Amino acid sequence: MADPVSVKRKALLDGGGLSSDMIRRYGLILILLLAVIVLSIVSDTFLTFTNIMNVLRQVSINGILAVGMTLVILTGGIDLSIGSLMAVSAVVAASIVSESPSAAVVALIAGMLASGVLGGVSGTMSSRLNVAPFVATLAMMTIARGIALIYTNGRPIVIDSAAFKFLGQGYLGPVPFPVVVFVLVAALVGIVLYMTKFGRYIFAVGGNENAARISGIRVGRVKIGVYVINGVLSGLAGALLASRISSGQPNSGLGYELDAIAAVVIGGTSLFGGRGSLLGTIVGVLIIGVINNGLNLLDVSSYWQQIIKGVIIAGAVILDQRAKKN
Repeated sequence: MADPVSVKRKALLDGGGLSSDMIRRYGLILILLLAVIVLSIVSDTFLTFTNIMNVLRQVSINGILAVGMTLVILTGGIDLSIGSLMAVSAVVAASIVSESPSAAVVALIAGMLASGVLGGVSGTMSSRLNVAPFVATLAMMTIARGIALIYTNGRPIVIDSAAFKFLGQGYLGPVPFPVVVFVLVAALVGIVLYMTKFGRYIFAVGGNENAARISGIRVGRVKIGVYVINGVLSGLAGALLASRISSGQPNSGLGYELDAIAAVVIGGTSLFGGRGSLLGTIVGVLIIGVINNGLNLLDVSSYWQQIIKGVIIAGAVILDQRAKKN
């Protein structure tokens, strides 16, 4: 006979408002609100309009990367190459506007296409050649970085185009333009993920790849498509970064993949694939941004910041594993 206490506990977890998914979803928002409250108390400048806009500007690039990474992880994959793809996009775009300062749109599109093609190569290696996503994107991380270095001969390309600089430095009213871009990207990807057949296929492939294949879903195409989208968004983020610092740096984007993965994992997307949400990723991005900004305002050493971020990631993964067991 089953233990009545165990039966009651299982019913609470499975049936109502105490499911692990709900706890994690609302727990993220609670963590974000708690961080905002604490930092507003210990720092006089945290809740100022200028600082809030600064936080949003800082998280916009990581937010764009994390949105693309969410799609990849939902399929059960991973992409370690996005920092290098950013560099490729940055130097391609910078080289175009250095020759023709008025060709800002052309430069942006060219950078995004270049990184999108490389993302597609990673997806092809993973889906068609059965190379593990970790290995395929690790190889692409090195290849793309080498391409950026060869393309520039290891030197930065200075950007002197007012039109291109607007992408990373401009404002739409009081709002930094990169924040506007981030919001538009999140909205567009959200529509694709939740309102299209392709979005349903992403969840299906990550949930059970074999079942998805048997049901007629072209798994390979879905995976390649996801990596292409992720590459294009990495290119967009790289162009925004180049615009912000007024140069295309072949060494730009180093370590950005870790922050993007951290935001996705903290946001509750399962590393096993098939489960997660774009809203959770956005909250994860904001949590990382708020914590980073707060620690900077409190003059906490960058070394300690790395430790704190690692602890947060470890905690998120532990919660993910426990939720999967339930």
